[in-house]
Amino acid sequence: MFARVAVDVPLPHLDRLFDYAIDEKVADQALPGTRVRVRFAGRQRDGYIIELTDSTEVTGRLATLSKVVSAEPVLSPAQVKLIRQVADHYAGSFADVARLAVPPRHATTEKAPQRSWPPPQLDTMPTAGLLAYPEGRSFTESLTAGAPTRAFWQVAPRFVRDADGLDDWTRGMVQATVASLRARRGVIVVVPDLRDLVRVRDALGAVIGLGAIAELHADLGVSARYRNYLAISRGEAKVVVGTRAAVYAPMTNLGLVCVWDDGDDLHADPRAPYPHARDVAAMRVVAEQSALLLASHGRTAEVQAWVNRGWLRLISVSAGELRRRSPAVRATADSEFVLERDPRAGRSRLPSQAFEIIRTGLTAGPVLVQVPRAGYLPVLACQSCRTGVRCPACHGPVRLRRLHGGRQLDCTWCGRIITDWRCPVCGGAELRAPVVGSGRTVEELGRAFPGIRVQESSGERILAAVGEQPALVVSTPGAEPLASHGYAAAVLLDAHLLLERPDLRAAEESVRRWLNAVALVRPGAEGGTVCLVGPSQVRPVQAMVRLDAGGHAERELADRAEAGYPPTVKFVTAEGPVNAVRELTELLPEVPGLDVLGPVELTSPLQVGQEEPLWRLSLRAPLAEAANLVSAVKGAAAVRSARKLDGPLRVRVDPVRL
Repeated sequence: MFARVAVDVPLPHLDRLFDYAIDEKVADQALPGTRVRVRFAGRQRDGYIIELTDSTEVTGRLATLSKVVSAEPVLSPAQVKLIRQVADHYAGSFADVARLAVPPRHATTEKAPQRSWPPPQLDTMPTAGLLAYPEGRSFTESLTAGAPTRAFWQVAPRFVRDADGLDDWTRGMVQATVASLRARRGVIVVVPDLRDLVRVRDALGAVIGLGAIAELHADLGVSARYRNYLAISRGEAKVVVGTRAAVYAPMTNLGLVCVWDDGDDLHADPRAPYPHARDVAAMRVVAEQSALLLASHGRTAEVQAWVNRGWLRLISVSAGELRRRSPAVRATADSEFVLERDPRAGRSRLPSQAFEIIRTGLTAGPVLVQVPRAGYLPVLACQSCRTGVRCPACHGPVRLRRLHGGRQLDCTWCGRIITDWRCPVCGGAELRAPVVGSGRTVEELGRAFPGIRVQESSGERILAAVGEQPALVVSTPGAEPLASHGYAAAVLLDAHLLLERPDLRAAEESVRRWLNAVALVRPGAEGGTVCLVGPSQVRPVQAMVRLDAGGHAERELADRAEAGYPPTVKFVTAEGPVNAVRELTELLPEVPGLDVLGPVELTSPLQVGQEEPLWRLSLRAPLAEAANLVSAVKGAAAVRSARKLDGPLRVRVDPVRL
């Protein structure tokens, strides 16, 4: 008997299975999916047994498994197929993806008895939520029938919190979960961060019982995370709630995968090969004949492409019903009348219209003020010539921080405190702030509204919730605390800063962040109002006023198709030293329709400790040649690895940031 082992080696040219002989003493423990230690290239390495075979094509004497680390199978056959598929899709290796999918072993936990996992309580199905949408009821009925249906739920952005503590999107996740569990199939719910995880976990727990839910996220700690992973692998836990790695959970008889807010970049893993949870979920449900529910307030171009193809059914409400359910949204300078009353409305950071909305909102409850950046003055420039302020030691960006004893200039890269700064271009000594952070905004609003409590939620100081009393809450996107009765109003500042970011997804991301803030505000029927301070003539702002996430996504997708950007083409980037990038280019085989862009030197200055500049090569090809392009890049990287050529390369397929 022989074992075919996936060895934990990060080199691309070694991304395959290796045969090992099995000692009779451990034959009963050497099972598919178990962890082993093997001798590889003169060193002991970790690995997984993928399959057992009676024969081998290797001639000569085979090495024997050094050790079966544990007889506990931690990789199911379905997981093995998924990991292989993800690795091939993202030009990565099996070992890289397996590290993302399987948590580290905790021997004591593995040997200890598991707690009892009570069955989910399925007697109650919450009302409203997903069932309040025309297509929502038929979708849940399909789940109850065990059908592998797929849908995108365009959640209306509004605050709803009933006596049971459920809001719209968590209620919908509960409904979909209960429907799938009634078909005796398991469910995985994937969310971007811990705050969303707590919301959906508590919502599920109120209906099916907290004891039936297995959490999977890094904040659990090694022991708890591995304990829950084993409970899923052993078939004891049937409901999983977690962050991006939960999409790989070893759930048997998987019925449904839910992904909340797929546009959040936290769904994209920062570790090689940089897979996106949305795309991994799509691969998995097809392979395992499971259902898929993507849901968010915004809509990404990737989701729109799937909707256009008919691969996802759309669950949404009409434009009229959407306006009825949601807060009223206004943009400053969105009419000639407003401009006549306030000529500065189009360029003022906080025009009179926004002041009026804040003042009125404070009579009814808390008011949310969203700003794009944390800090006090996070971006600085010379007052005279507008040259950006850089650290004289490492050329990193410099910020102005507010301290108890005053203010301090320091570098965000090396931490150097800068005194007596002078502009190297014109010699000026005065600074200006083209970007104002949340800290400075708190200070300004405190002066503008004396006697009103002003709270900040950003960076490392994120508030979980605020009460119903009048207060100003200044927050960065994603850090907005929940208001117990919803915000009476919201003002979204500095829209131009989000829209002007040099990124392909700047407009899409701006709309997503704004809609998530709108969802925290009371409906318009209850006086809820949102004011967006920005250029009212641009398309994303107009889409916000109409709450038209779908229309914006359609136009965004059309623009990308015209310009040749994902998801309408297959796009691959490779970053590294210039020699490594050029070597990769030379090693690429011919791919029909391939368009080579670059290489170009990255515009960002060198960071501390970086020896040489980074260069980027961009490759794009028609979707029909997607597999050929990714295979070509992976093959070229494998050749570089086998030849031991110098210079690391970071390869990304359909990168989130462009």
